[in-house]
Amino acid sequence: MSRKVALVTGASRGIGKQCAIWLARAGFDVAITARTVTEGEAREHSPTVKASNTKPLPGSLASTAELIEAAGAQALPVAADLLDPASLGACVATVQERWGRIDVVVHNGRYIGPGHMDILMDTPVDLIQDQIVANAIAPLRINKLVLPGMIKRGSGIIVDISSAAAYNNPTKAAGKGGYGLGYAMSKGAFHRVASVLAAELEGTGVQVFNVAPGFIATERMAADMGDFGFAAAGGAPPEVVAAVVTWLATDPKASQWNGLNIEAQFFCYEHNLLPGWEGPRVGPAPGPRYDYSASNLRDMEDRLRQSQAAAR
Repeated sequence: MSRKVALVTGASRGIGKQCAIWLARAGFDVAITARTVTEGEAREHSPTVKASNTKPLPGSLASTAELIEAAGAQALPVAADLLDPASLGACVATVQERWGRIDVVVHNGRYIGPGHMDILMDTPVDLIQDQIVANAIAPLRINKLVLPGMIKRGSGIIVDISSAAAYNNPTKAAGKGGYGLGYAMSKGAFHRVASVLAAELEGTGVQVFNVAPGFIATERMAADMGDFGFAAAGGAPPEVVAAVVTWLATDPKASQWNGLNIEAQFFCYEHNLLPGWEGPRVGPAPGPRYDYSASNLRDMEDRLRQSQAAAR
């Protein structure tokens, strides 16, 4: 095949759906995976163990595939579950057998279900484990399968859709505007992957990026998260993240960000990747309490170097 191929996880709706459409517009044939194959499928998506919600969410692989094809690209929908390693292996094998290659992977899919908006004492540890497996381990399984081909071709892009939860100290508890420990732990683990893989893959032509979306107004945010302190009306459109991901996948200048984290909303606005968008919103103080431990350590090291130099 002469056309490049992208694989997007969690592509039935939200950020994954828009990433798939934008990559199709940019000239990629796009394989998409998620659990929801057709509209109207019911499964548990309540954020809390205290309630059940199986009302079908809008979106599906079938509807995303239609939009990919409307953009002039081929679509390959393949159902998979991040908690089912066999389904992930079958997904990657299907794409590689059908199209012979995978040039871009967008790890957008994540655990959806009870526990990620519950405090620790209300959350079964098994659900925390599920979040770590789905959000941090499942992408590694996919990477192990796609990297040999990327390395052999001398090129490839892996985009990890991270979260500020990896480096933000919440001011509120889960259910009151914060988030559950399983979500923070799993996103923290996932956030470390890009920099480590970038170092391991130096010289191969394969690049790995973190993209932190910020608060995005997705269909699920509107359906599920209002009662937990997240009003979808205040979020940016998912096209913001899709614009950044597509830029990373297509622009040679993206290499300077290899192994680093990109704050999608600020990057999109500063680079005018979504003309007409008014830009990110910053709430009134006091805002999030970000973890500055790395920058503090850097400053302490710099001060020590300066004092040592002055003593010589």
